[in-house]
Amino acid sequence: MSETTLDLTKLTEQVDGPVFVPGEAGYADETAGFQTGVRHRPAVIVGATSQADVVAAVEFAGLHGLAVAVQATGHGLTVPAEGGLLISTRRLTGIEVDAAARTVRIEAGVLWGAVIAEAAKHDLAPLSGSSPGVGAVGYTLGGGFGLLSRQFGLATDHVRALDVVTADGRARHVTAESEPDLFWALRGGRDNFGVVTSLEVGLVPVTRLYGGGLYFDAAQIGDVLRGWRDWTATVPDELNSSIALIPFPDLPMMPADLRGRHVAHLRIAFTGSFEEGERLVAPLRAAGPVLKDTLGELPFTESGSIASEPPHPHPYHGDNATVSELTDPMIDSILELTGPGSPKPSVLIIDLLGGALSRTPDVPGVGWDRSARFTVRALAVIEEDGVTAVRRRHGLLFEALRPRTTGRLLNFVYGESAAGKHAATVYPAAELRRLAALKAVHDPENLFRVNHNLVTG
Repeated sequence: MSETTLDLTKLTEQVDGPVFVPGEAGYADETAGFQTGVRHRPAVIVGATSQADVVAAVEFAGLHGLAVAVQATGHGLTVPAEGGLLISTRRLTGIEVDAAARTVRIEAGVLWGAVIAEAAKHDLAPLSGSSPGVGAVGYTLGGGFGLLSRQFGLATDHVRALDVVTADGRARHVTAESEPDLFWALRGGRDNFGVVTSLEVGLVPVTRLYGGGLYFDAAQIGDVLRGWRDWTATVPDELNSSIALIPFPDLPMMPADLRGRHVAHLRIAFTGSFEEGERLVAPLRAAGPVLKDTLGELPFTESGSIASEPPHPHPYHGDNATVSELTDPMIDSILELTGPGSPKPSVLIIDLLGGALSRTPDVPGVGWDRSARFTVRALAVIEEDGVTAVRRRHGLLFEALRPRTTGRLLNFVYGESAAGKHAATVYPAAELRRLAALKAVHDPENLFRVNHNLVTG
């Protein structure tokens, strides 16, 4: 039976959520995600409302030989589904906080903003990222590098249990004790092993931050970037920081004080006191005239204001590299290829690593180079010249960084990517071999292949 002649009668009887096919009302809305540069075009969509719906969808896909894709918010969408079956998890929105255990159970459609708000009721916080609009489960399965990572590690390091539907249509409750190999693989292997419908993850006793940012104009970017690099060698683990080089368009919706400028946005999230935060950032404030200063005391519920990332869907492409250091020649290349004088400026974000990120947790997930000192991320809006032109520009940047490159972080590989293309560059060789072996056990037909697919043969 071809995908165009699928008999959906049994599927629609088995699931409580809606089922969509191309041309029907609701199909386009269901495939829409935050990343508009890549879009799924499945033969059928199941809007799952429960784990039972996911089981039925996976069984249907296996019976008919359909590849399975999964989407919540679509922030990290990389490979478009052309045909196959899409499981939309946006209706799975359950959140249950266990304040005594300092854990939260999160269903697959939950956004970080909702987790932050619920945890705050108990004077706790999740290890969320810079944007409260990102899906919590997908972020965590990809590693989960966030605002408090230098102090507490990756979000995936704090996962206690996962509920997942594997390719055989079986619903499993996976822990380090029950299925240690699958527990390891899911925390970093993303959606290669099944559809995670919920997970239980630890929370931390954080209610407020000294946080915000300093903005510097184009003429100071080079000095600020070098000064920030040197300054990062002096800060405690409780201080998380990044610097973003941002070309703000000269458009009415942009902040008036930044509109039309290419700026350096220096970002801070510190769990220490206001007074200590002020002391620590004093050298940065002295780097030159500050266009805008948003540093101060804020509740963790407002942590999304630190990066203040765009909330509206748009087409983008991006990549990243973890590096062992930032030398002056590397900074020169960054400025030449993505800075104010470059022909096609990109958003360039450099994150400080180290601290808890350099230490291996008791039950680690899929490995990465914990000795890396920084992550360099490049992002660009896809314009008329298309994604190929963006890849070419970013390729020059990452080639310049290659001598000090140690790896990549999966969650920051954005945009359209051929299935399987990036696995060997994201995972260390030994980890990739182990992942591929487990993939062959749990998904021998490669049902879950609309992703950064693991090589199994």
